[in-house]
Parts: sequence; C-alpha cells; structure tokens
Amino acid sequence: MNDDVRNIVLGVVAAGISAALGWLARTFLWKRKLRRKQAFFGLPENSESLLVVNRDPAATEPAVHRFDVYALLELSALIKSCGAHLHVVTQDSAHQGFGERTEFCVGGPGSNRRMMAHMAAMLPGVRVNIDAEPGPDRGAFQIGDERYRLDPGITEYVLLARLTAGDRRDARPVFLFCGQRAITNQAATRYLARNHERLARKHGDSFVLLLKVINSQAYGPDVVELVEDVTRAAQSPLPAPAAPRNSHRAS
Repeated sequence: MNDDVRNIVLGVVAAGISAALGWLARTFLWKRKLRRKQAFFGLPENSESLLVVNRDPAATEPAVHRFDVYALLELSALIKSCGAHLHVVTQDSAHQGFGERTEFCVGGPGSNRRMMAHMAAMLPGVRVNIDAEPGPDRGAFQIGDERYRLDPGITEYVLLARLTAGDRRDARPVFLFCGQRAITNQAATRYLARNHERLARKHGDSFVLLLKVINSQAYGPDVVELVEDVTRAAQSPLPAPAAPRNSHRAS
C-alpha cells in the first residue's frame, strides 16, 4: 500500500470516527434534554396523563371553544413528545384525586368545575369573578391585594401554574391554565411549550405565574408577557369578606 492510498484510508477512518462521535454526542444531549423535559412535566416514558377539558359557557349545548381545542391539541403534542399517553375527560367527569398522574386542566372556574376545585384547594389567594352580569369586574382576577381586569381583545390575563400535592416526592404535577378568555388558555399552553426549560430552571417544581396576553384581536395568542410570579400571594389565603353592617333607622 503506497502512501496515497494509506492517507485516503486513514482519512476515511478518521471521518467515520468523527461522525460516530458526533452522533453519540448529539444522541446523548437529545436524551438528556428529553429526560429533563419528562421530569418537568412528570411524564416518563409510557406514563399516563390526564387532560381535563372545559366547556364553552356561551354555548347552549355542551361544547368546547375552538381556542380551547387549539390549546388541547398543543398539549397533546407536548405529551406525545415525552413518549407518554393521555386520557381526555370532561370537567364534570374527572372524579379522582391528583398526584397519581400528571394532569393538565384547561379553563377558568366558570367553565371548569375541576379548575374551581383545584383553586379552592391549592390557590386560596386567588378569586375569579365569574358573574354572568356585565360589569367592569366581570372576569377579573383578585390575587392578594391586586385586581386584574379584563379588557377583551386588548389586555387579558391568564394564570399558568405547576403544582404538586403535599410533600410526596413521587407526586405527579398538576398544570393549570386559568384564563379570562379561551384564547388566553391557548396562549398559556403555547407559552409553557416554548419556555418549559427556562421555567424549570428559574421556578423549580411549583409556581404560579400571571401572564398578560396583549392585543389578541390582532396577534391572537402569540404576544404574551410575564407580569409577575404570584406564587406566594396565590397560595396565601385571602381574608374573608367583611360582613355587611346592619343599618338602623331611627323611628
């Protein structure tokens, strides 16, 4: 074998080794990224998850708003990307506890009984105005001492939460997407899918974030800002409303 052939063979071998090492490195990084994603969502390979569907309060028959359907589709894709399975249940048929399976609960307490139960149990510092009568506070969030009013199509708010039950190390998380309108629920699911790595690094296992959806009538669910981490306020019980004073009229 002359020098030229030997150099060619060595070059091919070196290229093959470099390609193999590169493939191994990419595979290692991809698997590590996947494991972190699975850990954050509580979705190991072939695990089961629960997707709780709300109802459209404006519909006369039981139905899901189209923006909530989009949110459910995005969550389904996220669950599948973790190699997990999902079960879809309606908000009035999810009669089970939490912590056994990862749960994704979509919709505010006015359209989702399951959300109402979760908020009462785990977010006592949050109140949502679900009155049907029109008014400036309709749909408003009360979080601690702050109130966040709805301006439809212009400024809308949504709570994105990752919560765990008690101190169990093996408890699966519950993800809440509690928006003032259906489009804000989709905005929150999209925000989670895009930013879950940063959220895991910055906020850890449990958090409650208040997001603001800006000008949804023009930009849909794509323009979202983080207003504040409201975990402490959301988990601290609000004071009970003061009882009305009896009025006495002199005779």
